[in-house]
Amino acid sequence: MKIVHIITRLILGGAQENTVLTVEGLQNRYGDQVTLITGPPEGPEGDLLDRCQRSQLHVELIPQLVRPVRPLVDAAAYRHLRSAIRRLRPDVVHTHSSKAGILGRAAAWDERVPAIVHTIHGLPFGPSERWWNNQIYQTLERWAARRCHALVSVCNAMTEQALAAGVGRPDQYLTVYSGMEVDAFLNPPRPRDQVRRELGLAPHHVAFATVARLFERKGHDDILAVAPDILRTNPDVRFLWIGSGIWRQRLEAEATRLGVRHAILFTGLVPPDRIPELLAASDAVVHPSLREGLARVLPQALLTGRPAISYDIDGAREVVITNQTGVLLPPRDLAGLRDAILHLAADPDARHRLGAEGRRRFTDQFRHETMVDSLRSLYERLLARSRHHLTPTGP
Repeated sequence: MKIVHIITRLILGGAQENTVLTVEGLQNRYGDQVTLITGPPEGPEGDLLDRCQRSQLHVELIPQLVRPVRPLVDAAAYRHLRSAIRRLRPDVVHTHSSKAGILGRAAAWDERVPAIVHTIHGLPFGPSERWWNNQIYQTLERWAARRCHALVSVCNAMTEQALAAGVGRPDQYLTVYSGMEVDAFLNPPRPRDQVRRELGLAPHHVAFATVARLFERKGHDDILAVAPDILRTNPDVRFLWIGSGIWRQRLEAEATRLGVRHAILFTGLVPPDRIPELLAASDAVVHPSLREGLARVLPQALLTGRPAISYDIDGAREVVITNQTGVLLPPRDLAGLRDAILHLAADPDARHRLGAEGRRRFTDQFRHETMVDSLRSLYERLLARSRHHLTPTGP
């Protein structure tokens, strides 16, 4: 097949890693001719362009394809996308993220691409967003859903929320869990004790890892709010914050003000291939984010054999099951967050039991090979319908 994937920016992030793994799988396992179109990787998070180069992926950069809404620039990005699609003549266009999804689907539809697919990694509207933002994006997503043949959700919750907002038809949707390189989490490359020593973790410390940009709605403030009480009760608790972002200085200053800076380890920006060893060096994962599709760190933690604490938002409940694989809490339940951390910190048997069950349940479900096979099969079905001159009705 000739396939084009479109995403706004190739920063270090879940949607981006998902997309690169998909493109690699289609090219290397199926021999497809795949082009990845992206905008500039703006921001402090780091990017995946080096990995694309090492994997010999065909990447095209459109400078006008940027994340902020800029009507004149967006119109130019749409024209560049149409031109690229017209030149490449793909069988399939597959878009990711809201901005690239809206512009890319419009361009592919106007160029009459036989199969147009969009993946919902996370919705741009929701209860934590401003009402006017929700109105605008719901309208745009409804419009764009009429310009594609299938909608892929990374979890069932995304499908339910999108349909509740009037985005697409039920028969357009297919859930394909976001794949990852599972074996690296099952068998991290370096010994746990060595990594812990490098991080400054003593044998008696109980480390709770958070993998997220240091940015709003990712939950770092909630951890800071409960950290003083936690450390008064159990001074051995440590928080391992993996990632970077524009909030780092503010979060460090607040941790100092609260007297808990010594217990928070900032790793800064790390390459994706270090995430398995850092999770293995921790004892549990805490991810109190307020908006995700299905945060990749949750299945990653379980694959590493670590239980997860998460707010009950979006797809978290599909992997974090209280008393089975971790602890699921109502959003902003600070008392529950404190108690869950203290409970797991004090009970190594519970940590082992929950982590082992998560690994048993989700190893095969989150293999990137499973994801790629599901998407490739979807493309085949859509193209078969197109060849038979039938109106596509969904996956």
